[in-house]
Amino acid sequence: MADQFKNTITIEDAARISGPAAFNIMLKPAGSLCNLDCHYCYYLDKADINGGHEPRMSLDMLETVVREYIAANEVPEVTFNWHGGEPLVLGLDFYKKAVELQRKYADGKVVHNTLQTNGTLLDRDWTEFFRKNEFLLGISIDGPQDIHDRYRRDRGGFPTFDKVMRGINLLRTGGVEFNTMSTVNKASEGRGLEVYQFLRYVGSGYIQFMPVLEHVKYPLKDGKPVKGSRPYIVDPSAQGATIAPWSVSDIGFGKFLVQIFDFWVRNDVGRVFVNQFDAALASWCNVQPGTCVYARTCGGNAVIEHNGDLYPCDHFVYSGRSLGNIASRSIAEMMQSEAQVRFGIDKRNTLPVKCRRCEWLFACNGECPKHRFNTTEKGETGLNALCAGYRLFYSHIAPYMDRMRDLLLAHEAPAAIMPWARLRK
Repeated sequence: MADQFKNTITIEDAARISGPAAFNIMLKPAGSLCNLDCHYCYYLDKADINGGHEPRMSLDMLETVVREYIAANEVPEVTFNWHGGEPLVLGLDFYKKAVELQRKYADGKVVHNTLQTNGTLLDRDWTEFFRKNEFLLGISIDGPQDIHDRYRRDRGGFPTFDKVMRGINLLRTGGVEFNTMSTVNKASEGRGLEVYQFLRYVGSGYIQFMPVLEHVKYPLKDGKPVKGSRPYIVDPSAQGATIAPWSVSDIGFGKFLVQIFDFWVRNDVGRVFVNQFDAALASWCNVQPGTCVYARTCGGNAVIEHNGDLYPCDHFVYSGRSLGNIASRSIAEMMQSEAQVRFGIDKRNTLPVKCRRCEWLFACNGECPKHRFNTTEKGETGLNALCAGYRLFYSHIAPYMDRMRDLLLAHEAPAAIMPWARLRK
């Protein structure tokens, strides 16, 4: 008998589809081009999709993207999320032009800008521009020097920690608002609290953690891996793909979050914000989390490449996944297409029965589809490979989340939990 759940359309889905268009697009004007060569970067190999050509967005394409993106969002505020690769390799004049075009096509809407960077190319000219134009910067830094430099190397194989710290100091002295994005990888396991306290030290008030769990294939010669060659990061379904050696384990990821949470809930609630903790509290309060990773459905965070190709998600930029190109189809048309709507709804509808019956489904929602490559005990596909770690994390934080939810219902700040938490073992 067919599983009808897989074809479900909810009232919430219908409201989102029929309501005013509102979505985010990650803009990749430099595509996979980057001055670093991080071991775990899932974007460096994307140049192969474009025939290996160096990706750089033309100014004509930039104008088309700015005009279309603002017009397609039927809401009063629009945010441009500049990513890469490394977006700063395009130079300052490119972003001055982008801001000029945003003002030209704003049409009464408020336009915001965020930019994710590895921080190594920052200088005083960049910081002055970001401060003047109120850019929010995300800095990619994995933690203390030995953790960061383990996998984040430049193209010459040299460590990057000192250059990133120099960039952070420029932002701090230049008055530029920034947060941090840190991967959780094999080098991070068992060192969650150390990483967290380091990030607090550098001045990050909003901390994002992203688990590294990638599949790779090694270049072969005569049927054997080429010694010293860089492995290709590939879709988990690719023939011959194996888990990358720098990937975090499921339990390792769960313990990493627990170590940080136990300190945070006793000392930093309301002062430091961690994406997994914010999302969990939102779910406990029956509010949609602010990140697609833990939302019931996705599809509202797409990617535009340097050449105008639109993909459904940053983690699904693969051949055959493109929704089209803005030279021939409007952003609005592609974001409202059946393919994109189905991509978003399938996040919920393709969950295995085990997940649908899980007590933590309301908080996890299967996490990101890119990690759903395991099978259940009954042979169902689609189980998240980090499932055991998330179960460990949610079962540990549940009493604290219950308490913070009750504080909010009583119109009190969640920070009031800290004295209570300090009394618990």
